[in-house]
Amino acid sequence: MTIERRWGDGVSLDFLKYGDIFVPDREEQNRIIAELIPPSTNITHVVDICCGEGRLAREILQRHPNVVLHGYDGSAVMLEKAKQLLDAFMQRFEPQLFDLASMEWRTFSYKVHAFVSSLAIHHLDDGGKKCLFQSLAAALVPGGSVVIADLVQPASAAGRRLAAKDWDEIVRKRSMQLRGTLNAFERFQTLNWNYYADPSPDPMDMPSLLTDQLHWLACAGFKEIDIHWMKAGHVILSASVPG
Repeated sequence: MTIERRWGDGVSLDFLKYGDIFVPDREEQNRIIAELIPPSTNITHVVDICCGEGRLAREILQRHPNVVLHGYDGSAVMLEKAKQLLDAFMQRFEPQLFDLASMEWRTFSYKVHAFVSSLAIHHLDDGGKKCLFQSLAAALVPGGSVVIADLVQPASAAGRRLAAKDWDEIVRKRSMQLRGTLNAFERFQTLNWNYYADPSPDPMDMPSLLTDQLHWLACAGFKEIDIHWMKAGHVILSASVPG
């Protein structure tokens, strides 16, 4: 079954409605990812893997006036929302429907300056992540970068308990701050969105150990592998290929 079929439009609609609350420090995450893209004075191409409604893409396009951003997503609903959100940038935004797990999209007619991805790669199993990292390294220009924000698998039961507790608390606070009620937090619990608190997580969620992913990036040929932010089981990391 493809990633798109498992995700489904119902999940997309829930994320569109509650994503700002469900994602820890979403605005800060987008800022960090955008700042980690190497600046360029020439027209450069950035691929956003699972761009969703385009929030990260908007941050990147605002900060990098020479970037053409290719937004790939498995949901037609999400891509339509992204096109609406990025209407002012449509000369520099190119949406594309795809299947994350497929190899078909990983060959490009342009030189890729950077890949970014937020909350998507954990939908691939360990082998899928290894293969993806190899594909990204092969597609990047010399000195190109990858920036990933995603869930990771805690290495211990204590780590999982802490991630679950912190994520619940973050969503509770954001629900009150952004909506003035706990309705969004209650929806978060009803949907079992907290992977770390769910005794039977959705099989589409397959986060891997952070240490393993750093190793797979290195094996794929990436250098300068860094961790920039981590909270409630969510992490932002970057890596680059040699220049």
